[in-house]
Amino acid sequence: MGILEVKGVNKRFGGLQALGDVNLSVAENTCHAIIGPNGAGKSTLLNCLVGKLIPDSGSVMFDGQSVLGRKPYEINQMGISRVFQTPEIFADLSVLENVMIPCFAKRDGAFRMHAVESVESEAGIREEALAMLEDVNMADKKGMLGSSLSRGDKRRLEMAMCLVQRPKLLLLDEPTAGMARADTNNTIELLNTIRDKRNITMCIIEHDMNVVFSLAERITVLAQGTPLVEDTPDNIKGHPKVREAYLGEAQV
Repeated sequence: MGILEVKGVNKRFGGLQALGDVNLSVAENTCHAIIGPNGAGKSTLLNCLVGKLIPDSGSVMFDGQSVLGRKPYEINQMGISRVFQTPEIFADLSVLENVMIPCFAKRDGAFRMHAVESVESEAGIREEALAMLEDVNMADKKGMLGSSLSRGDKRRLEMAMCLVQRPKLLLLDEPTAGMARADTNNTIELLNTIRDKRNITMCIIEHDMNVVFSLAERITVLAQGTPLVEDTPDNIKGHPKVREAYLGEAQV
C-alpha cells in the first residue's frame, strides 16, 4: 500500500471523459511523475487529490484516510500541499511574511493558529519560516517583496510556503514551466535536496522529460484520461507506446 492510493477514479465534464478508471499508487518517500500531453487529465487528477474536484466514482486514500468529501483546507491539514503551475504568492508581502502566512488558517471568518507541531507563537512561526527559507536558499531575500522576485525565486518561495506546513505529500504541477534551463536545473537540485533532508513524498506533473527522469522513481503515463502504462523511468524511456505517443524522437 502506498501513502497515496487512487482506485477506479472517473470524472466527466458533460460529454467529456476527463478521467477514466484511473488507478495510481504512490509509495512513501518516493517521487512519482504523471506525464501526458495537454488534455490527458493530469491537472484534473491533481484537483481530485486536493478537493477542488470530486470524482464521479472511485476512491482516493491518503495515509489510510479518504480525501473525498473533504474541503481543500482539510486535505491540506491531513498533510498534502500543492505547488501550482503559476506560483501563488502574496505579491505585496515580504518573502518572510509569505512563508509565515500558511502557519495561520482562516476559520469562521477569523485567523487562527495552524496546527504546526512545536510552533506556538508568532516568534516560533518566524523562526520556522526562516528555517524554510534557508532550505530553499532564499534567507538572504527575506525582506524583498514577492512582486520583485524572478519566476525561479517565486517558485522557491512557494515551495517554502508548502514546506513550512510540514506536508507528508507534496504535489507539484509543472514546477519548471516557463523557466530558463538554469532555473530548471536549480529546481531539480532543490527538489532532490528537499527529499533527502525532509523525507517528503512527491507527486509531480511535468512536460520536461529531463525533469521527470531526474526526479521520479515511478512514472504514470496518461492518454486521454486513462493510464497507458506505469513503470520505472528506464522502462518508460524504451516503451514503444510511450515513445510513439509522447516522446517521439526527443532525447531522454
